[in-house]
Amino acid sequence: MAEFNNVTVTKAASVYFDGMVTSRKVTFADGSFKTLGIMQVGDYKFATKEKELMEILAGECDILLPETEQWQTIGAGESFYVPAHSKFEIKAKTLIDYCCSYLASE
Repeated sequence: MAEFNNVTVTKAASVYFDGMVTSRKVTFADGSFKTLGIMQVGDYKFATKEKELMEILAGECDILLPETEQWQTIGAGESFYVPAHSKFEIKAKTLIDYCCSYLASE
């Protein structure tokens, strides 16, 4: 899906890691939401509340998912899931444009 229709966008950005990562919330009519963001080159550790689908729209990064010891390279057009209530690491090799979908826990 290249665009979202009939949504509400929160104007104020969420800013993390001293401005190195930013995102904006997009809320759909059914109450579900996603965030659209930019990640500067760097190393980051994130914690999740909900299950997440991270789509890399542009750029390249290495990820270390929960309960794994092997880093994976993810690039533009690829995605990965992160379980709820977990932590994961990202090494952004380039500027990353991403979309994060928050999924109902199963």
